[in-house]
Formats: sequence, structure tokens, C-alpha cells
Amino acid sequence: MSIQARRERERAERERSIVTAARGLAETEGWDAVTTRRLAAEIEYSQPVLYSHFKGKGAIMAAVALEGFAELAAELRAARTAASGPALAAVAAAYAAFAERHPALYDAMFTHAVDLPFATPEAPAPLKEGFGELREAIRPLAGDDDLEVLTETFWSGLHGLLTLMRSGRLRREDHERRLALLISRFSG
Repeated sequence: MSIQARRERERAERERSIVTAARGLAETEGWDAVTTRRLAAEIEYSQPVLYSHFKGKGAIMAAVALEGFAELAAELRAARTAASGPALAAVAAAYAAFAERHPALYDAMFTHAVDLPFATPEAPAPLKEGFGELREAIRPLAGDDDLEVLTETFWSGLHGLLTLMRSGRLRREDHERRLALLISRFSG
């Protein structure tokens, strides 16, 4: 192995450690606890080493979000392809379960400002893949509607329900009923 290849591997490993530490810290203590000083201590590297990988906390959060989008896309794909009929309910349930299991990750992906291009041709593949899974679940129901706009509308409704419930603005005990109502309105 060449010295250059080893350095690249070590750099990738350090970057992976930073992202993993940030994600773990955010999930246990919230995003406010994620600072470059705290991350440097967690991974036992200096702050300048962190800055050699990421411009700051926002860039770290964007890397965490990208990881989350890849995971979400895989979970939505698994739910969609395992469904024995229309997949919308299975995909919506998988989306909601993901948000519940990974609240800080979900926040990095969808509620915190991150420097990622959404809804553009420049969007990273994991973002496109996650949206694509939602779109494929909506496709059989779209009829003459614009598939992209209909998917965005469903996604907005789903995200709104989850965000409002997680923040205590909607009663948690009615979550399943609201989710079923959203799905029935799109399916009917």
C-alpha cells in the first residue's frame, strides 16, 4: 500500500469518526451539545484536525444528514418492496418509525439548516433516493396529478404530522389515526 493510499484511508477513518461521534452525541444530548471542542475531545484529536475535515458544525451536521438520508432511503425501499399491495402505508410507517428512532438525525436531515442542495439536480444521491422511494409509493396513486408535486405534498403532510407531534403540538395518542387519515386521503 502506498503512503498516499494509507493517508487517504486514515483521513477517511478520521472523518468517519467525527461523523459517528457527532451523531452519537446529538442523539444522546441534542445538537446543542455538539461543538468542535467537544467532538475533538470525544475522538481524541485537536480542533484543527476537525477543521481540516469540516468547515464547522454545520458541515458536520450536513455529513450526518447525508448518512441519515442514505439510511432512510434504504428503509423506505425495504418497506416499499416488501409491501404486498399499495406501498404507501408501509412507506409512511417506515418513515415515521425512522423519525421516532432517530430524532436528532431526523432534525439534522429536515429541521436544522444544513448546506445541502434540496430539490435540485445537484442534490446528493441519498437525498434523491429517499425522495424517489416516496415518489414510487405515490406513483400508483397519482393518476393525472403531477407526480413530483403530489409526492412533495404527501411528504410535507407526513413531515408536518411528525414534527408537530414530536414537538408536543399534536397529541401522540392520535398519531396512528392521523397517519391513517393522511394515507387514506392520498389513496382514495
